[in-house]
Amino acid sequence: MLFNSTVFLLGFLPVALGLHGLVLRWFPRLRRECLLVLSVVFYGWWDLRFVPLLALSIGANWLVSRLHLATGARGLIPFAIAGNLAALGLFKYLDFFAELVGWISGSAIGPVGLALPLGISFFTFHHCMYLADLRAGRAPVFGLRDYALYIAFFPQVLAGPLVRWREVMHQFARTAPVAPSAFGQGLILLCLGLTKKVFFGDPLAALVNPVFAIAAAGGPVTVMQAWQATLGFTFQIYFDFSGYTDMALGLGLMFGIVLPPNFDAPYRATSLQDFWRRWHMTLSRFLRDYLYVPLGGNRHGTARQLLALLATMTLGGLWHGAGLTFVVWGFAHGFGLGLGLLWRRVGLAMPAALGWLLTFLFVTTTWVLFRAPDLSTALRILESLAGHAPLGTSLSWRTLAPAAAIACLGPTALAIVGRVRPGRPAAIGLGLLMVVILLRLGEDANYAFIYFQF
Repeated sequence: MLFNSTVFLLGFLPVALGLHGLVLRWFPRLRRECLLVLSVVFYGWWDLRFVPLLALSIGANWLVSRLHLATGARGLIPFAIAGNLAALGLFKYLDFFAELVGWISGSAIGPVGLALPLGISFFTFHHCMYLADLRAGRAPVFGLRDYALYIAFFPQVLAGPLVRWREVMHQFARTAPVAPSAFGQGLILLCLGLTKKVFFGDPLAALVNPVFAIAAAGGPVTVMQAWQATLGFTFQIYFDFSGYTDMALGLGLMFGIVLPPNFDAPYRATSLQDFWRRWHMTLSRFLRDYLYVPLGGNRHGTARQLLALLATMTLGGLWHGAGLTFVVWGFAHGFGLGLGLLWRRVGLAMPAALGWLLTFLFVTTTWVLFRAPDLSTALRILESLAGHAPLGTSLSWRTLAPAAAIACLGPTALAIVGRVRPGRPAAIGLGLLMVVILLRLGEDANYAFIYFQF
């Protein structure tokens, strides 16, 4: 079920909070069991077929951790990590690689069409993070219940943030009631995340989708249409994904769990390196610690570092989606990060304003690759962006301008939560905002979150 659905907000969430509160009051030692059951119900609500796969994935990786503890075999964990990645490849990339092989060989290979299990990219990376830390001696072996809860905890199982075991396992074990201040902050974050999604992300999708549909069908796209779609998606993906993250963090707080932040005003970045320190922060640190550093990082000279950046970001792009557009998107960001590295090594100065402009333009134009269904569609949009098309009519500033102002200049949701003082005015304002959100959800079609497809 979607966080932005009435069945979640008016059905699952009140029941889950009530049950969790009763367990904390009368059976506090069963808190982890309660959270695990709620997480399985949440995950299975969308499609029960995926629950056995999630359970098998959890059970197999937990058994590997126990065998590693019992035998100390060094090759066991790399084999398990490879198995996790193979399962991800089977469900997510089989058709992509089959199409690529067919294109190279000139043979016709039809798609298999396996259903993509929800959240498989995220829970696969959680398995890999834990197993890598276990092999390095940084992680203990947990019981099956605790490990299952770490992987399946419902606020973050479908689309992150990517949470390290040491950030949450000790929190799951707490039996104290959820502090009213934490619950209130969580409720504010939930409402702010819903606001981002319902009032900004979804309306922007209405500007973006028709233009990319025209380009995908081979139709003409004017310069203004291309810029409207490109800028629209730039802000849509921010409000959509950061809104989801705000909801995930808020839900975690409402159940007494602090999840790591994932966004910090990324469109204020003055360099591409700065952007990746602010955008999808938990993925950035995963790519850094579990790909970039093992590939050599900055320890073996500039050439090796450039190759590590390029490989890390290209693989990061492929993780986002089974398509050449994602590979090129990741490669472009790796190339851009490499240029930034060389610029810093030479010692050249970059005015902050110019750095922001270049970074924003680079990120904005590469989002076209991320959004387009194929490279030919992306090229049509990029050609129009460059002016190789009729000018067309003006942009839809009524939707774009407020989104741009909030994304680039406004405070982050976490900053707002830190400034709000508890009291009757805040409670009344929050209640009215939730009513407006529910009315909006009732009258409009709800878009699924963009990152659910990954």
